Amino acid sequence: MKPVEDIFGICIENGDLYNAALTHPSYTKENNLAYNSCYERLEFLGDAVLKLLISDMLYEKYPQAPEGEMSKIRSIAVSDNILAQICADVGLDKLIIVASHDEKLGIKKLESVKACAFEAVLGAYYLDGKLSELTNFIKNLFPPYLNEIEKNYSHYNAKAILQEYTQGLDKTIPVYEVVNTEGPAHNRTFTVEVSYNDEVIASGCGKTKKEAEQKAAYEACKKLGAI
Repeated sequence: MKPVEDIFGICIENGDLYNAALTHPSYTKENNLAYNSCYERLEFLGDAVLKLLISDMLYEKYPQAPEGEMSKIRSIAVSDNILAQICADVGLDKLIIVASHDEKLGIKKLESVKACAFEAVLGAYYLDGKLSELTNFIKNLFPPYLNEIEKNYSHYNAKAILQEYTQGLDKTIPVYEVVNTEGPAHNRTFTVEVSYNDEVIASGCGKTKKEAEQKAAYEACKKLGAI
């Protein structure tokens, strides 16, 4: 567990928690291990811990912001896209344990897997009695990412901006449709078109449907003058 301690700068008491936090469900199935030997339960807990800590940071960072705006920023900050980036930036993704078959398929590269592992380790530290140390780690880690979200808010929140804009015009919401999917299951690229009043406005590509939708929405926002 030393690599985890080096990444987080927090000592580990119960190593079993972190073994589970870094174990993908495919590995437990391949080796007939107990369900709680994978990261899913710890990810559930870590997600709640992270939302609390990010909420506290946003409450201090934006003293005049209404609840709705802080909720939007928080949803971006704890999204798979951001957490997967953080997981890779700190090198935690290299420690994820997957089944041999899925290792060959490159499943560790999936945003959802990296995000889940990161949150699961947070859950492990919480159960390990390290909430105070974890709070300091998150408060030191997240400011650059929050600043990036603030700087490029329209990119990250384009779907919400577009929907608010179209509903303001005629109470109609945009419709998203996946029009093309390329690549193997572990490395797919999605192309999404967004329509408004039965007219295709824009399209976008991404490694996930959500990413493709956000990019399509951003292009639509620019075209309609919503940004």
